[in-house]
Order: sequence, then structure tokens, then C-alpha cells
Amino acid sequence: MARIIDDEDGIAAVVKQSKRVAVLGIKPESQSGQPAFYVADYLKKAGVEVVPVPVYFPELTEILGAKVYRKLTDVPGELDLVDVFRRPADVTGHLDDLLAKKPKAVWMQLGIRNDEVAEKLVAAGIDVVMDRCLMVDHRRYAR
Repeated sequence: MARIIDDEDGIAAVVKQSKRVAVLGIKPESQSGQPAFYVADYLKKAGVEVVPVPVYFPELTEILGAKVYRKLTDVPGELDLVDVFRRPADVTGHLDDLLAKKPKAVWMQLGIRNDEVAEKLVAAGIDVVMDRCLMVDHRRYAR
């Protein structure tokens, strides 16, 4: 049963099952000091398949050596996780794509909470983590 995950065992389980992660709102290498880049860079170096889904930067075709997709629904295959780097109010604009793609889980990065979106994702069978840093938790639990 899908749920909003806020317990350490649940966080650890999401981290361990996430082998293919779309990063929604990823930044390019030219903004390597931004969390929306360096978290994805860390994940890739840790052996996670990172699928870039930038919101801006229409001229880019690759980030971190991987093909860029403009929408989550354009990403082929299944996703274990969508890591969200969007302002809380902007997450609502991605709800339809998240529901259509139906990843196993959606992770809203540190400082990002959208309870309305989270409830709709859970109702659709998608686990949700909010207001946590995936890089920090991956370092803690991925071993």
C-alpha cells in the first residue's frame, strides 16, 4: 500500500530500491554548484541510472552524459523514483505526468512539500517522500 514515508525504515527501503531515478528539474553541468545538479551527479557516481528531465535549458540534449527528456512521460521504461527539484507550488504542474508515468516513488527534495500532490500520488499507489535530501539519505542507507 502506498504511503507518505517519513520513517527511517521506509526511507531506507526507497533508497535501496531506487536504481533508475529521473531527476525532475535537474540543472546542467554549468550550474554544478546547485543541488539540482550535484545530487544527480552524486547518484550517478554511486551507480544509480540518472535520467535527466530539466524544466528549463531547451538547448541541452544531454546532462551527465545521459539523454535529456522534456517530460516524465517521454522517458522510456519504468522509473523507480522521480527526484523532484521544483518549488512546492510548481510540483502541482507535474502531477499529471507523475500519475501517468507512475514511478514506484516520488521524492521531493529538502525544503519541498506539497501535501495535496502527495495525497493524490499515494491514492494512485505511488510512495512519497517530502522535505529530505536524497543524497544525504542515499549516503546513509545505500550500502
